[in-house]
Amino acid sequence: MTRPAVFLVVLSLWTLATCAGGLRLELRHVDAKANITMAERIRRAGERTHHRAASVLAVAPVYWGGTQYVAEYSIGDPPQQTEAVVDTLSDLVWTQCTPCNSSYCFPQRLPQYNLSRSRTAHPVPCNGTLCAAAHEVGGRCSGDKNGACAIRARYDLGDVGGFLGVEEFTFGSEKVTVAFGIITTSNIDPGLNGASGLVGLGRGALSLVSQLGGGKFSYCFTPYFKGHLNTSPLFVGSSANMSGGGNNTRGVITTVPFVASPKDEPFNILYYLPLVGMTVGEARLAIPSTAFDMRQVAPGMWAGGAIIDSGSPFTLLVDVAYEALKQEVARQLHGSLVPSPVPDLVELCVASVDVGRLAPPLVLHFSGGGDLAVPAENYWAAVDEETACMVVLSAARVNLTMPMNETTVIGNYMQQNVHVLYDLGNGHISFQPADCNSI
Repeated sequence: MTRPAVFLVVLSLWTLATCAGGLRLELRHVDAKANITMAERIRRAGERTHHRAASVLAVAPVYWGGTQYVAEYSIGDPPQQTEAVVDTLSDLVWTQCTPCNSSYCFPQRLPQYNLSRSRTAHPVPCNGTLCAAAHEVGGRCSGDKNGACAIRARYDLGDVGGFLGVEEFTFGSEKVTVAFGIITTSNIDPGLNGASGLVGLGRGALSLVSQLGGGKFSYCFTPYFKGHLNTSPLFVGSSANMSGGGNNTRGVITTVPFVASPKDEPFNILYYLPLVGMTVGEARLAIPSTAFDMRQVAPGMWAGGAIIDSGSPFTLLVDVAYEALKQEVARQLHGSLVPSPVPDLVELCVASVDVGRLAPPLVLHFSGGGDLAVPAENYWAAVDEETACMVVLSAARVNLTMPMNETTVIGNYMQQNVHVLYDLGNGHISFQPADCNSI
């Protein structure tokens, strides 16, 4: 297995500026500006689910073309507008920087960040603690010992190179100081859906979460298969909590502990949850108690377990759980089922887009008694004007290989209109049903 390239453990006493009030970012779905049909949105989501799962444990960051949310902010003084993919499974913040040209970098919608235009940019010296700790991206002296800290991160889609810097980032009205990768060469193919870089929300010390302090973040994804795609709020730091506006439309909070991740990379950066079972309607599914257990299958390789991922659209279930779900849903719907318009992607469909009336709700059960209710609208989707289908997939049937073909992934479609809080300091995650448009 290829060693992850940017999941850093930075042991540094150098402290960046923190934001006492926390940050709020508005995330744009990558299809928000695309003039495409609902069927095309479904097809794209299916492809992204596969690509995301196929590469999530190959290298890091994961397959960015499959990641679905982009943040807009500015870098430097005077501010330069930037767009970046946001990913909970990545640990580095970076952006392409001029003089990156078409021969060395991937295309992006906005102009490249220009270091020479900013009054607040500072390179990280290669003889400092931060550079020495950045060995996973080749942190080293580019020239003499007082030179910049050169980096090169290698991925399955290519690599990026440049140097570490410190700069003023503006998120909305908040200004914070961030250490980030200033990328001057890149051959990432096909790029980042027009974005210019990456914002990592992982566990490592160079992620945005770790740099801002507080050790927590939350998001609330608005529905993206219902006409106009609204932005989704992301909160980082002290602003990440379950209180605030929109309480009248919120439900009960479910809090469960993270399962301890293996120490082997890249499994150590995944967010594992203690999933133990599921109920459809009133029927508890007959799933073996070991179906969601994590196990070591080879030195440095782990299979099984259930992870939560903001970048994977559809939920993937280990096959024995998927079969139990499919059979029980089919039994409860029996005469309402129709042939799938997209049989290569989904199996169970009904001749109605009013899935809340036809399809039964789903409940995810976690050890310790925590339950997460999943409405039908969060695991069924309209694939055309007349048909809706169950968009939970089998991990064993989307051409995945070990270990992802035996791993359950809770995707972002199942998390729509749910406020999700990652509290890394206390080691738990919380879920609260909410109208994400009102938060």
